[in-house]
Amino acid sequence: MNKAQLIEAIASDAKMTKAEAKRALEAFVVATSKAMSKGERVALVGFGSFSVSKRAARKGRNPQNGKEIKIPAKKVVKFKAGDGLMKKVK
Repeated sequence: MNKAQLIEAIASDAKMTKAEAKRALEAFVVATSKAMSKGERVALVGFGSFSVSKRAARKGRNPQNGKEIKIPAKKVVKFKAGDGLMKKVK
């Protein structure tokens, strides 16, 4: 499902226009992004939670030539599915 299909699904399920659904989805993305950029966790009960995790610097290998390279530390986004979502997927 892409963004346009998700907007259409939201609009039909919530009985709203596609424009309203698009604004709601974009507001969700902006609010989630802002919270996560501050290092906060975003939890949606029954769906899952988004969190930010720090990945330490490490050594790796260049797959083209096998030389050792340094991979810098960085922050990554993690998603953990909630029980409700897990039950629906099974």
